[in-house]
This record gives sequence, structure tokens and C-alpha cells, in this order.
Amino acid sequence: RTAINTVIQGSAADLIKQAMLNLSERLKQEQHPGRLLMQIHDELVFEVPLTELDTLGLIVREEMESAMDLDVPLIVDISSGLNWLEQNPLVIPHE
Repeated sequence: RTAINTVIQGSAADLIKQAMLNLSERLKQEQHPGRLLMQIHDELVFEVPLTELDTLGLIVREEMESAMDLDVPLIVDISSGLNWLEQNPLVIPHE
């Protein structure tokens, strides 16, 4: 059990690090004002002007769901709010 868990957690850590690198590069390329503030386990926290929230959500979902080529799809849940208490799901339609 421990050996299997190590592989899963290690792979998840690699995946989120790759997603962070991809996101950083894409936000820079697109000159997007969204900023990555921190990573907490499998969660990324951003700061963004409200006018750019939907575009950031789309970029985050695209980059996180495609960070690694896997046999199973990755599904990303995104929420937004002015603070931790006021988080609400951010619905970004798939194109």
C-alpha cells in the first residue's frame, strides 16, 4: 500500500509542477494579468482582475487538464471568490 501511494503522490506532484510551468509560460505569452500566488497540495491559487476571471479560468483548465499525456482524462474544478469563505464554482464551458 505504501509503495503504491508513493507512486501516485509522486506522479501528482510532477503533474502539478508541470502544469504550473505551463501556466506561467502561457500567462506570460498572452500578457494575462492573472498571477499565481501559491500552490497548496493539488490546488493553485491565483489573483486576477474580475474582468479577466473567465479567461484565466479557461487558461487554467486547459493547461491543467493537458499538463501530461495520460490514459485517463483529468477533470479540473475551478472556483472563485473574494476570500476562502466566499468561493463559488466557476463554470467554464468546454469548447
